[in-house]
Amino acid sequence: MRSLGKGLYKNVGIALILGAVIFLVACEDTLAICNVNGVPSIICPYSCANGTAAEGNSSSSEERCASCNDGFILSEGRCVANGSAWTNRTSGTTETLNAITYGNSTFVAVGRGGTILTSSDGSSWSSRTSGTSRHIYGITYGGSTFVVVGSGGTILTSSDGSSWSSRTSGTTQWLQGIAYGNSLFVAVGSSGTILTSSNGSNWSSQTSGTTQWHQGIAYGNSTFVAVGRGGTILTSSNGSSWSSQTSGTPLTLYGITYGGSTFVAVGANGTILTSSDGSSWSSRTSGTSRHIYGIAYGNSTFVAVGGGGTILTSSNGSSWSSQTSGTSRWLRGIAYGNSFFAAVGNGGIILTAR
Repeated sequence: MRSLGKGLYKNVGIALILGAVIFLVACEDTLAICNVNGVPSIICPYSCANGTAAEGNSSSSEERCASCNDGFILSEGRCVANGSAWTNRTSGTTETLNAITYGNSTFVAVGRGGTILTSSDGSSWSSRTSGTSRHIYGITYGGSTFVVVGSGGTILTSSDGSSWSSRTSGTTQWLQGIAYGNSLFVAVGSSGTILTSSNGSNWSSQTSGTTQWHQGIAYGNSTFVAVGRGGTILTSSNGSSWSSQTSGTPLTLYGITYGGSTFVAVGANGTILTSSDGSSWSSRTSGTSRHIYGIAYGNSTFVAVGGGGTILTSSNGSSWSSQTSGTSRWLRGIAYGNSFFAAVGNGGIILTAR
């Protein structure tokens, strides 16, 4: 047998007996012997940042990964930050899309003029009849039901995202946000409006203790947290009794989510706040002065979206990185489902990132 080293020929089978282990290698081109866990081997791993390297030729400097660490996804052999590689999708509408959610294996996006779109894969979108021309600002999924809220007290429900029914909210206030938790829907809106429902159909008005305009709401850690104008933050364990919290900012907070044992609220001029309990809040550096309107959590990653096509990502809510969205349109909502993020915004834009 030829000695290992220079002059290995193509398609030559080599058997290396190392102890009780036998390596059978079909060699192509000149391969250098490398150490794998301290054992000489001809099969050498490629380089790979932020993940586990694939097996390959040690003489190649090309990066190839077999798998990625939390917060990163595999893209063309490389581990890139989750939420960093975005694709523009055809929505079929030019209406502004304000919000999006995922449930029942379906994405549902909502917007101006009663616009409702659905998709099972984030790529192909279908327009649905909402039965209203009112603007829709918020949507959530829970209890096997989609619930959307909008201007003039609009509330619609659907089990599949396709067929919608109008519900009586008991208010003409604008409803901006909605969340589901602890078997309860909670909707928030203008003039301190807070409504609750156990089924999405029958609604009760609650006392918020403020006349500030609420913009968004989330549920986590057994707590509802509502945010809004003037840096308003309210918390409740049951949706009925609400307590005001100190945010440390006078700026409007537009959106909030919960993930990784952390609440993250976003708002005007690049404002980002974090909290573990909804009561004590810390300001974070976003790196942008753009308004941030929406935020979601998935695959161990927070993704926030905002004005001018702004997209920011973070693994912990504290340190943020800017990503290239490929658009200058304002992005207003984002959701995670089916192993990818989907963002929506002005002019009917829809972006997805796996």
